[in-house]
Amino acid sequence: MRCVFALLTFVACPALAQVFDVASVKRSPRPPGPDYNNKIAYTPAGITARNATLRRLAAEAWRVQLNQVIGPNWLDEVEYDLDGRSDHPASAEETDLPLRALLIDRFHLQQHPESREMRVYELTTAKTGAKIHPVNEGDAADATGGFHFRGRMRQFADFLTVQFSIPAVNDPSQPSRAGGPRIPVLDKTGLSGTYDFNADIRPEPGTDSFALWKRKLPDLGLAIESRKGPVDVIVIDSADRNPSAN
Repeated sequence: MRCVFALLTFVACPALAQVFDVASVKRSPRPPGPDYNNKIAYTPAGITARNATLRRLAAEAWRVQLNQVIGPNWLDEVEYDLDGRSDHPASAEETDLPLRALLIDRFHLQQHPESREMRVYELTTAKTGAKIHPVNEGDAADATGGFHFRGRMRQFADFLTVQFSIPAVNDPSQPSRAGGPRIPVLDKTGLSGTYDFNADIRPEPGTDSFALWKRKLPDLGLAIESRKGPVDVIVIDSADRNPSAN
């Protein structure tokens, strides 16, 4: 949908409304944990989130990575179910402003942007171009085997942040755990939409997760680069743990 400007007369574009027509936010009935954590889906009608932390919801609303949302520790400790619906179709990007407004209204959230110096990894497309393609929300999952991912590139970058903190192991048969410093991975691919793909990632003795993924990302048409410099962040100054009633 396009907004029309003619003869200096502005015609409002419903898809770009700054609030949802129908919205619900409440504490999730499921206990916090990785099984249901941060399940977020976009449709032309809006956004659905299940067991999503306020840090994840803020990252979605302001289009930054999880590590670019700075605030109290409880942002990761409480999870919420959220539904936002619009009467007119809108893309995921056009959901940003209504989602921000909803968080500000229901959580009395106050925030401000800053620029902070930090070391980061940047996830980019390879020089040969991306070899993965967006899918529709209802499409079946890729069943070719290996590590499976389904989501948006910013979510994949957040996943890599955790993966890169897994140290090298001597016995690949034993489960490995993230334990090293978490260096933020920023999505600089420019790829929009939802992606569904597999990667053949297998533990190797003496090889950390960063080395494994750096070797495999080119198979997806992706690359990883390291840099240190200013990074835009969103600082949560205050917010309520319990959202106001629907």
